[in-house]
Amino acid sequence: MKQFSLLILLFLMAKISFAQKNVDELLEAYNTRSVPYISVEELRMFQMNDAVTVLDAREPEEFAVSHIKSAINVGYNDYTSEEKQLQNLNKNIPVVVYCSVGIRSEKIGEKLKKAGFTKVKNLYGGIFEWKNKGYPVFDSAGKETEKCTRLFQALEPVFERGKPCLLKQIYFNALHKARQQNSTKWHY
Repeated sequence: MKQFSLLILLFLMAKISFAQKNVDELLEAYNTRSVPYISVEELRMFQMNDAVTVLDAREPEEFAVSHIKSAINVGYNDYTSEEKQLQNLNKNIPVVVYCSVGIRSEKIGEKLKKAGFTKVKNLYGGIFEWKNKGYPVFDSAGKETEKCTRLFQALEPVFERGKPCLLKQIYFNALHKARQQNSTKWHY
């Protein structure tokens, strides 16, 4: 029984390592590092001190499923730096932008920098990494949820709860394949 448990533990560790490698590979392949990264732990420290503005670069439908507390949804497809919620922000305080993984948020971060925001960071690994590290996300009603995206919501009955790395790996693989096929249906 001990050997079987050890085997399962090693398998799960390999899966987690593979999922992290996928994140690293995706960010390396699609990002230019034009917007510096911030870790989920660093963002959490900023959040605890109330010293940061958090912007969600996912679409409103994704934001409704889950988002980081106090995040402002700016979207991606219809984003404009002239949006009302951005006009009232201090351009000299730290701003952290996130999406599912960190690719869309880099593009929005670039636009924020062009609009005069001076302290813009991109959340490394996005909301998936945030959730994977055990930090809370909230639905449109303000209740804590385990869901990260509509895809997670759809797949939840199929997979065991508490296995975000496995779901994340499946999600990354599907997104990467769609991206290779030049599909615009899926976003990172």
